[in-house]
Amino acid sequence: MAISVRVAASLVCEVCDCTAVMSNIYESAEATLGFISSPCLTKVELRVACRGISDRDALSKPDPCVVLKMQSHGQWFEVDRTEVIRSSSSPVFSKIFLVDYYFEEVQRLRFELHDISSGNNGLRDADFLGAMECTLGQIVSQRKLTKALLKQGNTAGKSSIMVTAEELSGNDDYVELSFSARKLDDKDFFSKSDPFLEIFRVNDDGTESLVHRTETVMNNLSPVWKSFKVSLNTLCSGDHDRELKCTVWDWDSNGKHDFIGEFQTTYKEMMRAEQEGKQIQWECINPKYQMKKKNYRNSGTVILNHCKIIKMYSFLDYIMGGCQIQFTVAIDFTASNGDPRNSCSLHYIHPYQPNEYLKALVAVGEICQDYDSDKMFPAFGFGALIPPDFKVSHDFAVNFDEENPECAGIQGVVEAYQNCLPKIQLYGPTNIAPIIQKVASSASEEMHTKEAMEYFILLILTDGVITDMADTREAIVHASHLPMSVIIVGVGNADFTDMQILDGDDGILRSPKGEPVLRDIVQFVPFKDFKHASPAALAKSVLAEVPNQVVDYYNAKGIKPKCISDYESSRTFSP
Repeated sequence: MAISVRVAASLVCEVCDCTAVMSNIYESAEATLGFISSPCLTKVELRVACRGISDRDALSKPDPCVVLKMQSHGQWFEVDRTEVIRSSSSPVFSKIFLVDYYFEEVQRLRFELHDISSGNNGLRDADFLGAMECTLGQIVSQRKLTKALLKQGNTAGKSSIMVTAEELSGNDDYVELSFSARKLDDKDFFSKSDPFLEIFRVNDDGTESLVHRTETVMNNLSPVWKSFKVSLNTLCSGDHDRELKCTVWDWDSNGKHDFIGEFQTTYKEMMRAEQEGKQIQWECINPKYQMKKKNYRNSGTVILNHCKIIKMYSFLDYIMGGCQIQFTVAIDFTASNGDPRNSCSLHYIHPYQPNEYLKALVAVGEICQDYDSDKMFPAFGFGALIPPDFKVSHDFAVNFDEENPECAGIQGVVEAYQNCLPKIQLYGPTNIAPIIQKVASSASEEMHTKEAMEYFILLILTDGVITDMADTREAIVHASHLPMSVIIVGVGNADFTDMQILDGDDGILRSPKGEPVLRDIVQFVPFKDFKHASPAALAKSVLAEVPNQVVDYYNAKGIKPKCISDYESSRTFSP
């Protein structure tokens, strides 16, 4: 979902004669961000399948994954990625990409195919197999676009990718489904079958669209598959009588899965059984066995455990219901930034040119402040020796008021930052776990209210790889259970490769004890990638995931937005 943006172009920085420069930043952001707030024409689902992927070697097939990227300001940014399908040269991915379609824009897309090594879902050690570039308009106009995948050097191989587009209707409701099976056929000689279930929607033209593929339950003829959520649009295109074809397979490591059986149903049939409190089950039929075997009954039965409608609320539902974005800034004051009095320092206050810390702060803060009614932002520093005793601190208030670290607006944060520089001594190390824990403490209090009133965003600006990686991973895993997101912007020219581990885009982040994050809440971006772009490009990149993170948290908790009347009656306005 695109965040609507209002940029206050009149806001100026009156400190250190930066007025004209800071105004230019705001005006640039206002002009460039205009397209983000343009109304979305419609939402489009993209399904992806590949054909003819070359084997890695004679003994194994590739483990493919497709990464979707979108171009903004001349740079490619990852939007989402499919699941990894093991041992498949012609994968049909169950992951569905949901994108906003703007008729008035040229939305450039890039689909990258990677071969993911076993035991690792990240791209760092993956093999690049090819890419296809197109526009969203091309896919929408053709509905089904098939093109060759180009390898390095833009040479075409034998593999191709097919992208199918479908416009979403207005129904945003989801259905939660849970299936199990009993007495499935045993397809393995030395063990029991390893079954998984696929659900296909039968389209008006007779084609089939994969709706969901369950996990594989190993060595079990009576599996219980995990429940899953799917939109009614995806499941049946809003047509409750549309046929659904369900197929059960026995998974094989070589990708040649054995067919167990199939059955047909409709959403209407499943929902009626749920409403009447009846258990519904289907015979799983193998047509070949049915024709050849006289006494054949079935290849097992599949049971619907539950079918439940879930109302899914949007980011704007929560914002318009009164949810406030509590924006907190944390700034790196370690010695590696350089002496602020030296023009080479990342903290140098130039009379006419804001440093990278200020640019990143303004670009992100300007957007977040529109969703905070009191416009008061806590600002902290870490890694400095602070007065009066000059001991190192990793979570001190930049305004030196520990009782009230809040600053009035983004301008107030800028002033507090510039005023504190001459009073502190840059030191180290670069520890960010304490500040994550501090904000998480406030988010924890909000969580216990069980209302959608405050969601916390922590912006961390740092010039290097952190030194407390284990503690930071632990803090992020804990924070993933809270109404909170963390944005990390790497300032300067350091090698931030090791920081990518914190961004859940490249595999699942785990604590040192092995506990995985409940949801992906971290977005890491190196500022150097945006040095020659507008502030809007940085803001869009780091904030793009926030709306979905807000929605995912509250929907997972079953917390509804407060209605407008409830919000207005309980809201307190700042003078």
